[in-house]
Amino acid sequence: MDTLSADRKVMDFIADAKEVFDTEINALKIVRDSLDDNFNQILKAISECSGKIIVTGMGKPGHIARKIAATMASLGTPALFLHPAEALHGDLGMIGKNDVVIAISYSGESEEITRMISNIKAIGATLIGISGNKESTLVKYSDYAQVFPYFNEACYLNLAPTSSATAALVYGDALAVVASKIYGFNEKNYGLYHPAGSLGKKLFIKVKDIMATGENNAIIKSGLTLKSAIVEMGKKGLGMITIVNNDNNILGVVTDGDLRRQLEQGVDVYDLLVDEIMSKNPVVLNEEDMAVEALQILKEKNISSAPVLNSKSKVIGTIRLRDILNEGIVI
Repeated sequence: MDTLSADRKVMDFIADAKEVFDTEINALKIVRDSLDDNFNQILKAISECSGKIIVTGMGKPGHIARKIAATMASLGTPALFLHPAEALHGDLGMIGKNDVVIAISYSGESEEITRMISNIKAIGATLIGISGNKESTLVKYSDYAQVFPYFNEACYLNLAPTSSATAALVYGDALAVVASKIYGFNEKNYGLYHPAGSLGKKLFIKVKDIMATGENNAIIKSGLTLKSAIVEMGKKGLGMITIVNNDNNILGVVTDGDLRRQLEQGVDVYDLLVDEIMSKNPVVLNEEDMAVEALQILKEKNISSAPVLNSKSKVIGTIRLRDILNEGIVI
């Protein structure tokens, strides 16, 4: 095949791909424009639910249901995914009468879904159906139903659940996001549910959680020689040493840069006292400071570490820029 023919073949595939995008985007527009008071009623049932939200679906809708449940849970709506086949073999016990069950089936006739309906009704849970068939069993027996208007699947055979899966996914996102607005969900709530994420770390990790303390902290008393500072700094590897008085109040700091400059000048490390070369007004942080705030201060002051004080202004640790960045905290 010559180069020109190969390029034309690739362009043909790109055109096909764009058509998939266009078809699914069009389906989303159709569903968006069809939203009415049914959405409000479903949203009210979800936001006022005193139990949990259970999302279920079989096949491709099952994958969508799992994602919707995960999104709801991350945005403040207690939710979980229930596999309908497993539900028919005992997992229906996960459903309580105060729960809301969202069942997704574009045909509304998925056997695993329809076989659950009578049990859901017997339990007393609220059933919400999401379907593309207003005459379906699912819609008929649901307490609330969202029926999607007709649109084409992106599959060129108009068979595989493509546009319908996307529409259900976005509809579920809309429920989750708008419900979170009703709850007044905010960044702190999000961080609470995502402690391993960068936002969660920014909101909850404090200086005291990651600072060097105790035997790992580099600290010496006033009146000791530069040699003592070198030994202590070498043991702890913090790039800085804090000088304190007998009451553990900070007097100053000596950095590895300070030591290097003194050694380059050929000073007598056995004679020179740390008090003579320490910086007497160093930047200090409090143990209760948020790590992200400490990071900003260290960057603004162009320093790599700082002493940490407690509420009584006693030295209790050292925080390094590197330690904060290692936690995945950035600004």
